[in-house]
Amino acid sequence: MDQINKRPTRRSVLKGAAALTGAMAAPAVLNAAMAQEKTVYLQTYGGVYTAAEEAAYIKPFTAATGIAVKTVTPWSYAKLKAEVQAKVYDFDISTMNPGEIYQAREEGLLEPIDWTVVDRSKIPPHMILHDVAIGSIVLSTNLCYRKDKFPNGGPRTWADFWDVKKFPGPRGMFDRSWTSLEFALLADGVPMDKLFPLDLDRAFKKLDEIKPHIKVWWNQGSQSQQLIKDSEVIMTPLWNARAQELIDQGVPIEMVWEGAEDHTTFWYVAKGTPRAKDAWRFAAFAVEPKQLGEMGNRTLYGPQDTRALEFVKPELKQAMPTLPEHWKVGFLPDYDWLGPRLPALKERWTQWLAS
Repeated sequence: MDQINKRPTRRSVLKGAAALTGAMAAPAVLNAAMAQEKTVYLQTYGGVYTAAEEAAYIKPFTAATGIAVKTVTPWSYAKLKAEVQAKVYDFDISTMNPGEIYQAREEGLLEPIDWTVVDRSKIPPHMILHDVAIGSIVLSTNLCYRKDKFPNGGPRTWADFWDVKKFPGPRGMFDRSWTSLEFALLADGVPMDKLFPLDLDRAFKKLDEIKPHIKVWWNQGSQSQQLIKDSEVIMTPLWNARAQELIDQGVPIEMVWEGAEDHTTFWYVAKGTPRAKDAWRFAAFAVEPKQLGEMGNRTLYGPQDTRALEFVKPELKQAMPTLPEHWKVGFLPDYDWLGPRLPALKERWTQWLAS
């Protein structure tokens, strides 16, 4: 538990980059002359996230290298699989979580990291996943509630979220199997450091209790925001940046950091794409501390490389999951355990939702 890729600790995600600080040189010099009229296609998530990538990664990369980057939406694992199998590439590079990285690697969908264009010495070890992916940002999924609906104080734990008598009202829930199963086990009293291996029968039994009270199982960040903004639900898990955006707009929302699921993302390149080398050049540029810091400024998602916090505006760090006081009260899924089980888990989840 609390570990990813060869099982580094949560502390290593925060501190593992420190030893590299002295070795970190200026951003790698890329040969712009060689990049004339080249293009990389980035599959992204649309909306404000894509706008942040444009500012933090794409425009600076093109300015530095001459390599154009065009975005493709929406993100889809199925699209990755289809294009690799057909050898027709709509996109070259994107990000996904470690469990999906594991699954995609097993299915032969990923290019190995091209160490001829990526400088391993500049990448903290905890950000190198199976030699096919490079770490990017950390977002968290937090319990959030409308403060105006609970003037005497709202839910502070996942057990409270399940307590429909003490905290009545319509709820939303994230339509992602392992996240909801983790929250169910926390609500049932399992400590964060004992969540894995997931006791699936116990988790689904606990979910049976809350299912009648879930008005919407959301699967898009904008959808989750609208639900609580309109008071269609009065409590729900939200991604930290989506919650903070509403708070900044004046929506009376409380974001609870205790029991938050911290979610890491990793850059990968589609197997067989003829633009793989330039795609890895883009990934190497995107994980430089300055670029990660700028992405954090624009999204409030925390950089996996904590050297990037130097480039984050001080007032924004308080909204990020990688802030030490937030990090220590959340948890990371055990993606080594999840990876090989994801297909079966998703199938069981789909059947449960439909029942």
